[in-house]
Amino acid sequence: MSNPNRVRALIGNFATANQTQFNRRDGAGYAFHADMMLALDAKNPQVAARLMTAFRSWRALEPERRGKAETQLRRIAAAPLSRDVHDIVTRTLE
Repeated sequence: MSNPNRVRALIGNFATANQTQFNRRDGAGYAFHADMMLALDAKNPQVAARLMTAFRSWRALEPERRGKAETQLRRIAAAPLSRDVHDIVTRTLE
């Protein structure tokens, strides 16, 4: 988590290039990504904000997955956040 390039390479690719696991029917991919964003926000808010954009298309998902993605977005929004991540989450939920 202390190396931004590695975080982008691993977690960023998970959320953007590994769509089968990020969009798992059980919602585990969204939960994992949310956990990582909450942990990363405390260390590097700019990278966390950039990686939060993986959730931007959550409204286009089918209802079951959309609900699970929204749950994770609302969980992130309820946490104490940096200004950068708060801005992205707020805009994503609007």
